[in-house]
Amino acid sequence: MGIHSVLVANRGEVAVRVIRACRELGLRSVAVHSDADAGALHVRLADEAHRIGPAPARQSYLDIDAVLAAARAGGVDAVHPGYGLLSEDATFATAIRDAGLVFVGPDPDVIATMGDKVAARALARRCGVAVVPGSDGAVEATDAVAAAERIGYPLVVKAAFGGGGRGMRVVTAAGQLVGALQQAGREAGAAFGRGEVHLERYLECPRHIEVQLLADSHGSVVHLGDRDCSVQRRHQKLIEEAPAPGLDPELRAALHGAAVRIATEVGYRGAGTVEFLVLPGTGEYFFLETNTRLQVEHGVTELVTGIDIVTTQLRVAAGEPLGLYQHDVAVRGHALQARLAAEDPWDGFRPSPGTVGALHPPLGPWLRCDLGVEGGDAVPAAYDSMFGKVLAWGPTRDSARHRLGCALDELRVDGIATTAPYLRSVLDRPEFITSTHDTGSVERDWPPDPTARPAAGIAGTGEGRPVRRVRLATDHGPVEVAVYGRRPPGASTTSATAYRPDGPQRRADPEPAAARPEPDTPTAVAPMDATVVAVPVAPGDPVRTGDVLVVLEAMKMEMPVLAMRDGVVAEVFVSGGEPVGAGARMVTLADPGGQRR
Repeated sequence: MGIHSVLVANRGEVAVRVIRACRELGLRSVAVHSDADAGALHVRLADEAHRIGPAPARQSYLDIDAVLAAARAGGVDAVHPGYGLLSEDATFATAIRDAGLVFVGPDPDVIATMGDKVAARALARRCGVAVVPGSDGAVEATDAVAAAERIGYPLVVKAAFGGGGRGMRVVTAAGQLVGALQQAGREAGAAFGRGEVHLERYLECPRHIEVQLLADSHGSVVHLGDRDCSVQRRHQKLIEEAPAPGLDPELRAALHGAAVRIATEVGYRGAGTVEFLVLPGTGEYFFLETNTRLQVEHGVTELVTGIDIVTTQLRVAAGEPLGLYQHDVAVRGHALQARLAAEDPWDGFRPSPGTVGALHPPLGPWLRCDLGVEGGDAVPAAYDSMFGKVLAWGPTRDSARHRLGCALDELRVDGIATTAPYLRSVLDRPEFITSTHDTGSVERDWPPDPTARPAAGIAGTGEGRPVRRVRLATDHGPVEVAVYGRRPPGASTTSATAYRPDGPQRRADPEPAAARPEPDTPTAVAPMDATVVAVPVAPGDPVRTGDVLVVLEAMKMEMPVLAMRDGVVAEVFVSGGEPVGAGARMVTLADPGGQRR
């Protein structure tokens, strides 16, 4: 193999995944880390690690010069970008190549073409693939209104560079457009280092289907089947599965063919994914985007095909042929994946950074856990909230669904709120069981059951798993005992995922729940470690209940802090761009008459 050492230009669970692939191939791995990740799992697993800057991603993981300096210091042959951060940055790929190193991904010009949503749409049209109606390029506030009128409402504001659902806002009326442009631009800039956005028609109730591709530098392009990623909230995928259930064979073949044509046309090399929106019952599909990188959900494809996508990336980057033809690819059984994020679904999916206490991953045949943390590790507020994934394979979709449910029941994560209990409940939703859900189901139809909020920090429990956990004092210190068995009918429970599929329903908030001071508290404080994005008020400004006092950003998500009563701004203690700790004072209100309370 022409590569002997690899710098992993990423963090968290994807860095761990790549480091383990390097270990399997006998390659030396070099990690990079910010100050916030100095003791992170990917740093501990790598053969060597280098600091690249302070916690903010712009000053560390998005700093191309710092990453290149680490590559030189580590004496590596190649750089693997993982996903997110710089993984789809053509400037970064060019800098790696110009430094005489191998970039584990497609050529920079391919990244530039497919990363530019407008250029990618034009290429799809040349390949005979329909695209969602949208703007001809990135839009500014000055020309967005006219472009929006041409496209029609509802529409979606999308990051022009980057993916993963970051930098996206749905707009249903003209009055929301300017705010959505600002929010999407800020979020895209924080996630990808570029804040340009463009507009697309918003399709109601589609399914999100994608096709995994592998290609080498010798002209071979193969697809590894398809995945369904329709369980989403705010365009962030929550549960993925392979193959996509319920697709008509002709439609499935059309999606595969379209993806291969696009990859062949652009001269693709490495692992990539072409994403589509499919309108159920019509046979219509539209090109959405091409991700020129490894996908978070690559593991479900690996489970049903038996092909290691990451080691294949590394071999292709070293110049080796795929050694794989389309007739060699067989999809067997079904696989599902649940993303684990440090968010509280029962509080509007509010970010929940912090330190993980005990962490007990599920164990058993046909299960896989891709985790970026161990017990005692931090999930920092400066980065994405996802810290791991749980995957399950079964011979049928229903068996895989049941197995993933059992795995989430067994999972335990102490110290932070996680999405695991909510995702466990989704698996038993009738629409999910019958595959009749769409990309709007989470926000429209599947709110967290307010009567089943889990115990803090515990991720899973249910039938055939611990009924309760008992803490006992012994001569050797406290011991926690899990009591197993079936709960008697009607018995109360302290379990984490004690949801009721037929329980009370309420509409989920489309945006993260705002951080609100108590009504009788005149000072708004930060609910968590975060960064101040904007302060739209100043001393002397009158405010009414529900007005935005401060906009915070944590884990790449924006969250407004709202006034809980009428008043006048007395003091402002923070400014844009400033980091704040949990509990920090931000804004103090006085009574409308000018007196503080």
